[in-house]
Amino acid sequence: MSEETWPLRLTVVPYVLLACIAAVTVLIKREQPGSLTVSLVLCALIGLWTFGMFTLRPARRTETRPMAIFVAGFVLLLAVLVVRDPWFGFLTPAGYFYTFVLLPWPGELIGIGAVALVAGWAQSYDIPKTNVLGLLGCAAVIGVNVAGMCLASWLGRRGEVLSQQRQDAVDALTETNRRLEATLAENAVLHDQLLTQAREAGIIDERQRMAREIHDTLAQGLTGIVTQLQAAEHADDWRRHVSTAVGLARESLTEARRSVHALRPQPLQSATLSEAIADVVRRWSALHGIDVQLTTTGTPRVTTPEAESTLLRATQEALVNVAKYAQATRVGVTLSYMERKVALDVRDDGVGFDPSRSTSSEVGGFGLVAMRQRVEALSGTLEIESEPGFGTAISATVPLSGASA
Repeated sequence: MSEETWPLRLTVVPYVLLACIAAVTVLIKREQPGSLTVSLVLCALIGLWTFGMFTLRPARRTETRPMAIFVAGFVLLLAVLVVRDPWFGFLTPAGYFYTFVLLPWPGELIGIGAVALVAGWAQSYDIPKTNVLGLLGCAAVIGVNVAGMCLASWLGRRGEVLSQQRQDAVDALTETNRRLEATLAENAVLHDQLLTQAREAGIIDERQRMAREIHDTLAQGLTGIVTQLQAAEHADDWRRHVSTAVGLARESLTEARRSVHALRPQPLQSATLSEAIADVVRRWSALHGIDVQLTTTGTPRVTTPEAESTLLRATQEALVNVAKYAQATRVGVTLSYMERKVALDVRDDGVGFDPSRSTSSEVGGFGLVAMRQRVEALSGTLEIESEPGFGTAISATVPLSGASA
């Protein structure tokens, strides 16, 4: 309790009761000056005790030991007054007030019992105590006072405990709500960050996809067109080369449109993967005049459209690199269906290269990078084996669905 909240029943009422009872004592004992003097001295003592131990020491009202001494002295002086003059029992409410407010549990129970004992004695003062019946009556009055006030004290304590438990629960709930609000705010920030990262990742993925598609369609088509037009400059049958270049331009335009709409490559629209690869190999061999041996092993199995597109693009990129860099005379392409994966191998007997020293401007450049991105995006693997003068082997492996074709 702060000083502003100390109730009047502790700071004013005891003095008012004491003054009123002292006045009654003067009226009753005005013809007994000796006894009156003793009673007034006791009144002065209990008043000074209260004034010195409680009123003048507001800072110590929350300390258990000083207040216990104050209540004990107050009850002792009150008991002396009640034994002398029973009407001083009207001062016992002040004792209850002090005990209830100032003493902690279980000291409060002892103090309440002591004050109730004094109150019961005052109430049974007129009961004759010279016989058993009188003594039993006196004990009954005192017992009722002690039991009743102790029960009231226990109920008050129980109420305080329950109130404190409710307050603790409210405080815990408030703290939980505060933490939840902080967590929700943090989650909102993280959600915004995730959305931003997802948006940026989507932009990067789309850029990479378009780069791969442009490389696999426009870049390869333009390379073939340039090759045919250059050949037409020095050939007598230039019309054939120009016609081939026009066909390549149309195919590249069609594939570019399909890439923009994220559609499957044209060869896979009406054919299986092995058939589409066979068509690519046949046309490439006819265009470049290089012998290609195509082999398919295992039982063809159904796989995802993305996996089929990846293996088809890997075939096209590998053959383009052979035409541009390998100077090969023979090429071998193998499509292998295994239990849990499908593999594509492209080998040539060309000049080869050192994979550890190749740069982005040589040996396939971005094509190999795009091929690796495509394969690894499907949890597959891409391996390149080559050595100067001993040809090149490219192996792309992707998982398949496992259902029989």
